[in-house]
Amino acid sequence: MKYLHTMVRVTDLEASLKFYRDALGLEEVRRSEHAQGRFTLLYLAAPGDHDAQIELTYNWPDADGKGEVYSGGRNFGHVAFAVDDIYATCQRLQDHGVSILRPPRDGRMAFVRSPDEISVELLQQGPALAPAEPWISMPNTGSW
Repeated sequence: MKYLHTMVRVTDLEASLKFYRDALGLEEVRRSEHAQGRFTLLYLAAPGDHDAQIELTYNWPDADGKGEVYSGGRNFGHVAFAVDDIYATCQRLQDHGVSILRPPRDGRMAFVRSPDEISVELLQQGPALAPAEPWISMPNTGSW
């Protein structure tokens, strides 16, 4: 058995790419358009590790331009990524306008959310980094 991917439905493919690709740093692995079913599948993975992927499913809007509305369920927890430098990753996310909901005060763990409210956990690869500002003093915001 081999883990393949986690699928999340997205309401705005470009906003999701700005988050997952541009801010988080994932790479687009492949994309397919399905005109008959009116949806796009886009697979992303961490650089150098394409074995575990996130599949973004974008259902195209109807003729009136209205798309499906999704609500998050508590039965879905989060997706998680190990990062080389949690402080640099969180700074890059902030520079892209992403709110750090649970800052890495411990030098080990942080949480953010995608444009579609998917909770993303970031974990420091290896041992925790030494606690550092501004992260130590940053409060939690929202929920993750």
